[in-house]
Amino acid sequence: MRSLDPTERAVVNGLQGGFPLTERPFRDAGAELGLSEGELIDCLGGLVAGGQLSRFGPLWNAELIGGAVCLAAMAVPLERFDKVAELVNAHPEIAHNYERDHELNMWFVVSAADPDRIDQVIAEIECETGLVVRAMPKTREFFVGFRVEV
Repeated sequence: MRSLDPTERAVVNGLQGGFPLTERPFRDAGAELGLSEGELIDCLGGLVAGGQLSRFGPLWNAELIGGAVCLAAMAVPLERFDKVAELVNAHPEIAHNYERDHELNMWFVVSAADPDRIDQVIAEIECETGLVVRAMPKTREFFVGFRVEV
């Protein structure tokens, strides 16, 4: 994976923790970063296409709209890790997916508008990968400010 250029770093760092809720959010966010609306959209599209960002979009509180969220983990053989990550990330319900230095080395979040969809997605992933998914439904929520400066 290639390194981020200074503009891409500024975009990633500048958009963590907030995005304007205005009629032209990309124009307004771009202005804060010294970019045009089109430059910001192109930059974000390039970061997603290049794999530097797995996604760019809103993070909905699924439970407030009647949905559900579940943390899940898998023990993935290292030689299959990238392929399994690709299969897991192909599900639109996957909000995050991280590699961990642990027996359970792939952790991800399943978020769905329909709570029944959580179990369906996990079953689909198990079928597609042949690996067991350990579901850890949320029992309590903590709010922390998490930023990753790049």
